Amino acid sequence: MQAKAIIRLSHSPPANPQPKEPPKIRKAAAAWRGTGRDGDGDLTTASGVLSQTPYSFRTRFESEPGTNPEELIAAAHAGCFTMALAFALQQAGYTPTELATGAAISLDPDGAGFRITRSALTLTADVPGLDKANFDQLAATAEKTCPVSRVLNAEITLAATLK
Repeated sequence: MQAKAIIRLSHSPPANPQPKEPPKIRKAAAAWRGTGRDGDGDLTTASGVLSQTPYSFRTRFESEPGTNPEELIAAAHAGCFTMALAFALQQAGYTPTELATGAAISLDPDGAGFRITRSALTLTADVPGLDKANFDQLAATAEKTCPVSRVLNAEITLAATLK
């Protein structure tokens, strides 16, 4: 019979341990009725911002008014990046007058389906006292660290203009 050794490692807790925040869970739901091309559905978010908001093949791939998943990803990416940059600017001692970001999501054919291949962020920022070199560095870091950038498996570009 072989003896088994159990080794337990312990680490001293930090002097002032910070309580771990639970993950933020955000929820949404989709309902679909009918076939892919001829059916339609609706999207609802737990916050109520979207409440049975219609979407369909026509709103996604044609010009019919309405939303689609890629438009919502674009909004999420623009919002996430802009907020990440606002926090980075605050931490660096700057208060922006305005940060305006657009996001363009590219949905390209991929085999039998489609794939999001790119998110192009376009930023115009008015930040008193901030020089171009620091602006470019803070914007690039915000683009790489925003949670939506990190979840997208696509090329992300950033065109940033400081007023």
